[in-house]
Amino acid sequence: MQIDIGIGKSARRVYGLDEIAIVPTRRTRDPDDVDLGWQLDAYRFSAPVMGAPMDSTMSPATVIEVGRLGGLGVLNLQGLWTRYRDPGPIYDEIISTPSDRATAVLQEVYREPIKRDLVGERIQQIRDAGLISAASLTPQNTLQYAPTAVEAGLDLLVIQGTVVSAEHVSTRTEPLNLKKFIAESPVPVVVGGCSSYSMASHLMRTGAVGILVGVGPGAASATRGSLGVGVSQATAIADAAGARVQYLLETGRYVHVIADGGMRTGGEIAKAIACGADAVMLGSPLAAAREAPGSGFHWGMSSFHPSLPRGSRIQVPTRGTLREIMIGPAVESDGRTNLFGALRRSMSTTGYSNISEFQKAEVVIAPTFLTEGKGFPLTDQLETG
Repeated sequence: MQIDIGIGKSARRVYGLDEIAIVPTRRTRDPDDVDLGWQLDAYRFSAPVMGAPMDSTMSPATVIEVGRLGGLGVLNLQGLWTRYRDPGPIYDEIISTPSDRATAVLQEVYREPIKRDLVGERIQQIRDAGLISAASLTPQNTLQYAPTAVEAGLDLLVIQGTVVSAEHVSTRTEPLNLKKFIAESPVPVVVGGCSSYSMASHLMRTGAVGILVGVGPGAASATRGSLGVGVSQATAIADAAGARVQYLLETGRYVHVIADGGMRTGGEIAKAIACGADAVMLGSPLAAAREAPGSGFHWGMSSFHPSLPRGSRIQVPTRGTLREIMIGPAVESDGRTNLFGALRRSMSTTGYSNISEFQKAEVVIAPTFLTEGKGFPLTDQLETG
Protein backbone atom coordinates (compact mmCIF):
# COMPACT_ATOMS: atom_id res chain seq x y z
CA MET A 1 0.00 0.00 0.00
CA GLN A 2 1.39 3.36 -1.06
CA ILE A 3 1.17 6.29 1.35
CA ASP A 4 1.41 9.87 0.16
CA ILE A 5 4.43 11.59 1.65
CA GLY A 6 3.44 14.79 -0.13
CA ILE A 7 2.45 16.02 -3.57
CA GLY A 8 4.69 14.18 -6.02
CA LYS A 9 6.05 11.53 -3.63
CA SER A 10 4.55 8.36 -2.20
CA ALA A 11 6.10 5.53 -0.21
CA ARG A 12 5.38 1.96 0.80
CA ARG A 13 4.95 1.18 4.50
CA VAL A 14 7.62 -1.28 5.64
CA TYR A 15 8.10 -3.18 8.90
CA GLY A 16 10.88 -4.05 11.29
CA LEU A 17 11.18 -7.32 13.19
CA ASP A 18 10.04 -5.61 16.39
CA GLU A 19 6.72 -4.72 14.71
CA ILE A 20 5.54 -8.26 13.93
CA ALA A 21 4.73 -11.46 15.82
CA ILE A 22 4.32 -15.11 14.82
CA VAL A 23 0.83 -16.61 15.04
CA PRO A 24 0.46 -20.04 16.74
CA THR A 25 -1.29 -22.79 14.81
CA ARG A 26 -3.68 -25.53 15.96
CA ARG A 27 -0.68 -27.83 16.48
CA THR A 28 2.26 -27.80 18.90
CA ARG A 29 5.28 -30.04 18.66
CA ASP A 30 7.91 -31.55 20.95
CA PRO A 31 11.08 -29.40 20.71
CA ASP A 32 13.18 -32.54 20.27
CA ASP A 33 11.27 -33.24 17.06
CA VAL A 34 12.25 -29.89 15.51
CA ASP A 35 15.06 -29.90 12.93
CA LEU A 36 17.10 -26.69 12.74
CA GLY A 37 19.37 -28.13 10.05
CA TRP A 38 20.35 -25.96 7.11
CA GLN A 39 22.16 -26.86 3.90
CA LEU A 40 24.13 -24.31 1.87
CA ASP A 41 25.34 -25.83 -1.38
CA ALA A 42 27.14 -29.07 -0.41
CA TYR A 43 27.54 -28.11 3.24
CA ARG A 44 25.08 -28.96 5.99
CA PHE A 45 24.89 -27.22 9.37
CA SER A 46 22.91 -28.09 12.48
CA ALA A 47 22.17 -24.42 13.25
CA PRO A 48 21.02 -21.84 10.66
CA VAL A 49 23.62 -19.22 11.56
CA MET A 50 26.62 -17.47 10.05
CA GLY A 51 29.00 -15.52 12.27
CA ALA A 52 29.34 -12.05 10.74
CA PRO A 53 32.81 -11.30 9.36
CA MET A 54 33.58 -8.53 11.84
CA ASP A 55 36.87 -8.31 13.71
CA SER A 56 35.10 -7.75 17.03
CA THR A 57 33.23 -11.04 16.58
CA MET A 58 35.13 -13.49 14.36
CA SER A 59 38.76 -14.45 14.91
CA PRO A 60 40.12 -17.76 13.59
CA ALA A 61 39.44 -19.22 17.06
CA THR A 62 35.81 -18.03 17.23
CA VAL A 63 35.20 -19.09 13.62
CA ILE A 64 36.30 -22.56 14.68
CA GLU A 65 34.11 -22.52 17.80
CA VAL A 66 31.01 -21.42 15.86
CA GLY A 67 31.69 -24.31 13.47
CA ARG A 68 31.96 -26.77 16.35
CA LEU A 69 28.61 -25.51 17.66
CA GLY A 70 26.93 -26.26 14.36
CA GLY A 71 27.07 -22.90 12.56
CA LEU A 72 29.36 -21.29 10.01
CA GLY A 73 31.79 -18.62 11.14
CA VAL A 74 33.00 -16.21 8.45
CA LEU A 75 36.43 -14.57 8.71
CA ASN A 76 37.00 -11.08 7.33
CA LEU A 77 39.96 -11.38 4.93
CA GLN A 78 40.38 -7.60 4.99
CA GLY A 79 40.46 -7.37 8.76
CA LEU A 80 43.04 -7.28 11.51
CA TRP A 81 43.87 -10.99 11.17
CA THR A 82 45.24 -10.50 7.66
CA ARG A 83 46.92 -7.15 8.35
CA TYR A 84 48.84 -8.15 11.49
CA ARG A 85 50.51 -11.43 12.33
CA ASP A 86 49.78 -10.77 16.00
CA PRO A 87 46.75 -8.46 16.21
CA GLY A 88 46.53 -8.73 20.00
CA PRO A 89 48.18 -5.33 20.69
CA ILE A 90 45.96 -3.72 18.06
CA TYR A 91 42.84 -5.06 19.77
CA ASP A 92 44.16 -3.69 23.06
CA GLU A 93 44.59 -0.26 21.49
CA ILE A 94 41.08 -0.25 19.98
CA ILE A 95 39.49 -1.40 23.23
CA SER A 96 41.37 1.05 25.48
CA THR A 97 40.83 4.14 23.33
CA PRO A 98 38.34 6.73 24.68
CA SER A 99 35.05 6.91 22.77
CA ASP A 100 35.76 10.32 21.26
CA ARG A 101 38.88 8.94 19.52
CA ALA A 102 37.69 5.44 18.69
CA THR A 103 36.84 6.08 15.02
CA ALA A 104 40.16 7.83 14.36
CA VAL A 105 42.08 4.92 15.91
CA LEU A 106 40.10 2.40 13.84
CA GLN A 107 40.93 4.36 10.69
CA GLU A 108 44.61 4.38 11.63
CA VAL A 109 45.07 0.69 12.45
CA TYR A 110 43.18 -0.43 9.33
CA ARG A 111 45.58 1.54 7.11
CA GLU A 112 48.07 -1.31 7.55
CA PRO A 113 48.18 -3.23 4.24
CA ILE A 114 46.68 -6.69 3.90
CA LYS A 115 49.34 -9.43 3.81
CA ARG A 116 48.71 -12.05 1.17
CA ASP A 117 50.56 -14.74 3.13
CA LEU A 118 48.31 -14.14 6.16
CA VAL A 119 45.21 -14.61 4.00
CA GLY A 120 46.36 -18.14 3.22
CA GLU A 121 47.54 -18.87 6.77
CA ARG A 122 44.23 -17.89 8.39
CA ILE A 123 42.25 -20.09 6.01
CA GLN A 124 44.62 -22.98 6.64
CA GLN A 125 44.20 -22.52 10.39
CA ILE A 126 40.44 -23.09 10.06
CA ARG A 127 40.95 -26.02 7.71
CA ASP A 128 43.40 -27.64 10.13
CA ALA A 129 40.59 -27.73 12.71
CA GLY A 130 38.64 -29.97 10.33
CA LEU A 131 35.89 -27.44 9.68
CA ILE A 132 34.27 -25.80 6.68
CA SER A 133 36.17 -22.59 5.94
CA ALA A 134 34.31 -19.43 4.93
CA ALA A 135 35.67 -15.92 4.54
CA SER A 136 34.57 -12.56 3.20
CA LEU A 137 35.93 -9.94 0.81
CA THR A 138 34.50 -6.71 -0.54
CA PRO A 139 33.82 -6.55 -4.28
CA GLN A 140 36.78 -4.18 -4.72
CA ASN A 141 39.25 -6.74 -3.34
CA THR A 142 37.73 -10.00 -4.53
CA LEU A 143 39.87 -10.47 -7.64
CA GLN A 144 43.05 -9.65 -5.74
CA TYR A 145 42.68 -11.98 -2.75
CA ALA A 146 40.12 -14.68 -3.59
CA PRO A 147 42.63 -16.84 -5.55
CA THR A 148 44.97 -16.94 -2.54
CA ALA A 149 42.13 -17.94 -0.21
CA VAL A 150 40.90 -20.66 -2.58
CA GLU A 151 44.41 -22.02 -2.99
CA ALA A 152 44.68 -22.26 0.80
CA GLY A 153 41.53 -24.39 0.95
CA LEU A 154 38.64 -21.94 1.22
CA ASP A 155 35.31 -23.76 0.99
CA LEU A 156 32.90 -20.83 0.66
CA LEU A 157 33.38 -17.17 -0.27
CA VAL A 158 31.22 -14.29 0.93
CA ILE A 159 31.36 -11.12 -1.18
CA GLN A 160 29.97 -8.46 1.10
CA GLY A 161 29.55 -4.71 1.16
CA THR A 162 27.13 -2.12 2.51
CA VAL A 163 25.20 -2.57 -0.73
CA VAL A 164 26.26 -5.06 -3.40
CA SER A 165 24.56 -4.84 -6.79
CA ALA A 166 24.66 -7.05 -9.83
CA GLU A 167 25.38 -3.98 -11.95
CA HIS A 168 27.91 -1.53 -10.55
CA VAL A 169 28.56 1.43 -12.87
CA SER A 170 31.85 3.32 -12.77
CA THR A 171 33.65 5.65 -15.16
CA ARG A 172 36.86 5.38 -13.13
CA THR A 173 37.48 1.69 -12.46
CA GLU A 174 36.59 -1.68 -13.93
CA PRO A 175 33.98 -3.06 -11.52
CA LEU A 176 33.78 -6.69 -10.48
CA ASN A 177 31.62 -8.66 -12.89
CA LEU A 178 29.78 -10.75 -10.31
CA LYS A 179 28.13 -13.07 -12.81
CA LYS A 180 31.40 -13.85 -14.60
CA PHE A 181 33.35 -14.23 -11.36
CA ILE A 182 30.81 -16.60 -9.78
CA ALA A 183 30.52 -18.68 -12.96
CA GLU A 184 34.29 -19.22 -12.91
CA SER A 185 34.68 -19.58 -9.13
CA PRO A 186 35.76 -23.04 -7.93
CA VAL A 187 33.90 -22.46 -4.63
CA PRO A 188 30.27 -21.42 -3.97
CA VAL A 189 29.68 -17.72 -3.38
CA VAL A 190 27.30 -15.80 -1.11
CA VAL A 191 26.73 -12.11 -1.97
CA GLY A 192 25.15 -9.10 -0.27
CA GLY A 193 23.82 -6.94 1.15
CA CYS A 194 20.56 -6.10 -0.48
CA SER A 195 17.21 -4.89 0.81
CA SER A 196 14.63 -5.07 -1.96
CA TYR A 197 12.85 -7.49 -4.30
CA SER A 198 14.62 -6.05 -7.34
CA MET A 199 18.10 -6.17 -5.82
CA ALA A 200 17.55 -9.72 -4.55
CA SER A 201 16.31 -10.87 -7.96
CA HIS A 202 19.35 -9.47 -9.74
CA LEU A 203 21.80 -10.93 -7.23
CA MET A 204 20.19 -14.36 -7.56
CA ARG A 205 20.84 -14.20 -11.30
CA THR A 206 24.58 -13.87 -10.70
CA GLY A 207 24.69 -17.55 -9.73
CA ALA A 208 25.24 -16.97 -6.00
CA VAL A 209 24.16 -19.81 -3.69
CA GLY A 210 22.93 -17.31 -1.11
CA ILE A 211 22.23 -13.61 -0.70
CA LEU A 212 22.64 -11.48 2.41
CA VAL A 213 19.64 -9.31 3.21
CA GLY A 214 20.09 -6.20 5.32
CA VAL A 215 21.34 -2.68 4.70
CA GLY A 216 22.12 -0.86 7.91
CA PRO A 217 20.07 -2.75 10.54
CA GLY A 218 23.03 -3.86 12.68
CA ALA A 219 23.81 -2.45 16.12
CA ALA A 220 27.17 -0.96 15.06
CA SER A 221 25.99 0.34 11.68
CA ALA A 222 25.32 4.01 10.99
CA THR A 223 24.44 3.51 7.31
CA ARG A 224 20.86 4.67 7.68
CA GLY A 225 21.93 7.78 9.56
CA SER A 226 24.92 8.54 7.33
CA LEU A 227 23.40 7.75 3.95
CA GLY A 228 19.66 7.57 4.59
CA VAL A 229 19.63 4.19 2.84
CA GLY A 230 17.93 0.98 3.97
CA VAL A 231 14.68 -0.96 4.35
CA SER A 232 13.28 -2.25 7.64
CA GLN A 233 14.38 -5.83 8.09
CA ALA A 234 11.08 -7.76 8.21
CA THR A 235 10.01 -6.26 4.89
CA ALA A 236 13.47 -6.63 3.33
CA ILE A 237 13.53 -10.36 4.18
CA ALA A 238 9.98 -10.94 2.95
CA ASP A 239 10.74 -9.15 -0.32
CA ALA A 240 13.88 -11.23 -0.88
CA ALA A 241 11.96 -14.40 -0.08
CA GLY A 242 9.39 -13.40 -2.68
CA ALA A 243 12.16 -12.91 -5.22
CA ARG A 244 13.50 -16.36 -4.32
CA VAL A 245 10.11 -17.98 -5.07
CA GLN A 246 9.86 -16.26 -8.45
CA TYR A 247 13.46 -17.14 -9.34
CA LEU A 248 12.88 -20.77 -8.34
CA LEU A 249 9.80 -20.95 -10.57
CA GLU A 250 11.73 -19.52 -13.50
CA THR A 251 14.96 -21.51 -13.15
CA GLY A 252 14.41 -24.44 -10.78
CA ARG A 253 17.36 -23.20 -8.70
CA TYR A 254 16.93 -22.39 -5.00
CA VAL A 255 18.94 -19.46 -3.64
CA HIS A 256 19.24 -19.10 0.13
CA VAL A 257 18.13 -15.90 1.83
CA ILE A 258 20.31 -15.00 4.83
CA ALA A 259 19.07 -12.24 7.13
CA ASP A 260 22.05 -10.07 7.98
CA GLY A 261 21.80 -7.81 11.02
CA GLY A 262 19.08 -6.33 13.19
CA MET A 263 18.52 -9.41 15.37
CA ARG A 264 19.35 -9.27 19.06
CA THR A 265 17.18 -12.02 20.55
CA GLY A 266 16.01 -15.54 19.82
CA GLY A 267 12.55 -14.15 19.12
CA GLU A 268 13.87 -11.80 16.45
CA ILE A 269 15.78 -14.68 14.84
CA ALA A 270 12.55 -16.69 14.79
CA LYS A 271 10.66 -13.80 13.19
CA ALA A 272 13.37 -13.36 10.54
CA ILE A 273 12.96 -17.00 9.52
CA ALA A 274 9.17 -16.77 9.66
CA CYS A 275 9.50 -13.87 7.18
CA GLY A 276 11.33 -16.20 4.79
CA ALA A 277 15.01 -16.33 5.75
CA ASP A 278 16.84 -19.66 5.52
CA ALA A 279 19.47 -18.58 8.05
CA VAL A 280 20.74 -15.52 9.91
CA MET A 281 24.08 -13.74 10.07
CA LEU A 282 24.85 -12.46 13.58
CA GLY A 283 27.30 -9.79 14.69
CA SER A 284 26.60 -8.04 17.99
CA PRO A 285 24.92 -11.07 19.66
CA LEU A 286 28.15 -13.06 19.17
CA ALA A 287 30.32 -10.07 20.07
CA ALA A 288 28.79 -10.46 23.55
CA ALA A 289 30.51 -13.84 23.95
CA ARG A 290 33.30 -14.28 26.43
CA GLU A 291 35.60 -15.57 23.67
CA ALA A 292 34.88 -12.70 21.25
CA PRO A 293 38.10 -10.93 20.22
CA GLY A 294 36.51 -7.50 20.79
CA SER A 295 36.42 -8.14 24.56
CA GLY A 296 33.09 -6.41 25.09
CA PHE A 297 33.36 -3.96 22.18
CA HIS A 298 31.88 -4.24 18.71
CA TRP A 299 32.50 -2.42 15.43
CA GLY A 300 31.45 -3.02 11.85
CA MET A 301 33.31 -3.24 8.57
CA SER A 302 32.38 0.32 7.61
CA SER A 303 33.39 1.81 10.96
CA PHE A 304 36.92 2.48 9.75
CA HIS A 305 36.22 3.83 6.25
CA PRO A 306 38.97 6.40 5.59
CA SER A 307 36.67 9.20 4.43
CA LEU A 308 33.09 8.33 5.49
CA PRO A 309 32.83 5.97 8.47
CA ARG A 310 29.36 4.42 8.58
CA GLY A 311 29.55 2.69 11.91
CA SER A 312 30.86 3.11 15.41
CA ARG A 313 32.58 1.20 18.15
CA ILE A 314 29.94 0.26 20.68
CA GLN A 315 30.19 -1.52 24.01
CA VAL A 316 28.30 -4.78 24.43
CA PRO A 317 27.95 -6.48 27.81
CA THR A 318 29.45 -9.96 28.02
CA ARG A 319 26.56 -12.39 28.31
CA GLY A 320 28.25 -15.78 28.41
CA THR A 321 30.28 -18.17 26.31
CA LEU A 322 29.61 -18.69 22.61
CA ARG A 323 28.02 -22.00 23.55
CA GLU A 324 25.69 -20.35 26.07
CA ILE A 325 24.73 -17.59 23.62
CA MET A 326 24.08 -19.98 20.74
CA ILE A 327 22.69 -23.14 22.33
CA GLY A 328 22.41 -22.42 26.05
CA PRO A 329 21.60 -22.93 28.75
CA ALA A 330 20.25 -19.43 29.41
CA VAL A 331 20.23 -17.99 32.92
CA GLU A 332 18.51 -14.71 31.99
CA SER A 333 15.04 -14.14 30.50
CA ASP A 334 15.94 -11.34 28.09
CA GLY A 335 16.19 -13.62 25.04
CA ARG A 336 19.84 -12.85 24.33
CA THR A 337 21.26 -16.27 25.23
CA ASN A 338 20.35 -19.76 23.99
CA LEU A 339 19.33 -18.09 20.74
CA PHE A 340 18.79 -21.30 18.82
CA GLY A 341 17.13 -23.04 21.72
CA ALA A 342 14.65 -20.16 21.51
CA LEU A 343 14.24 -20.70 17.78
CA ARG A 344 13.61 -24.40 18.38
CA ARG A 345 11.03 -23.57 21.06
CA SER A 346 9.33 -20.98 18.85
CA MET A 347 9.00 -23.54 16.06
CA SER A 348 7.70 -26.23 18.40
CA THR A 349 5.23 -23.84 20.05
CA THR A 350 3.80 -22.90 16.67
CA GLY A 351 3.84 -26.47 15.34
CA TYR A 352 6.57 -26.41 12.68
CA SER A 353 9.13 -29.17 12.27
CA ASN A 354 11.82 -27.59 10.07
CA ILE A 355 13.02 -24.29 8.63
CA SER A 356 11.24 -24.58 5.28
CA GLU A 357 7.91 -25.17 7.05
CA PHE A 358 8.49 -22.31 9.48
CA GLN A 359 9.07 -19.88 6.58
CA LYS A 360 5.35 -20.26 5.82
CA ALA A 361 4.25 -19.26 9.32
CA GLU A 362 1.57 -16.62 9.63
CA VAL A 363 2.74 -13.30 11.07
CA VAL A 364 0.77 -10.30 12.25
CA ILE A 365 1.53 -6.64 12.76
CA ALA A 366 2.09 -6.28 16.49
CA PRO A 367 3.55 -2.82 17.19
CA THR A 368 2.17 -2.83 20.74
CA PHE A 369 4.25 -5.81 21.92
CA LEU A 370 6.51 -3.74 24.19
CA THR A 371 3.54 -2.06 25.89
CA GLU A 372 1.31 -5.08 26.54
CA GLY A 373 1.55 -4.95 30.31
CA LYS A 374 5.33 -5.40 30.34
CA GLY A 375 6.75 -2.41 28.52
CA PHE A 376 8.92 -1.05 31.31
CA PRO A 377 11.09 -4.11 32.05
CA LEU A 378 11.31 -5.27 28.43
CA THR A 379 12.19 -1.83 27.09
CA ASP A 380 15.05 -1.75 29.57
CA GLN A 381 16.24 -5.26 28.72
CA LEU A 382 16.00 -4.95 24.94
CA GLU A 383 17.96 -1.75 24.48
CA THR A 384 20.42 -2.10 21.63
CA GLY A 385 23.77 -2.86 23.25
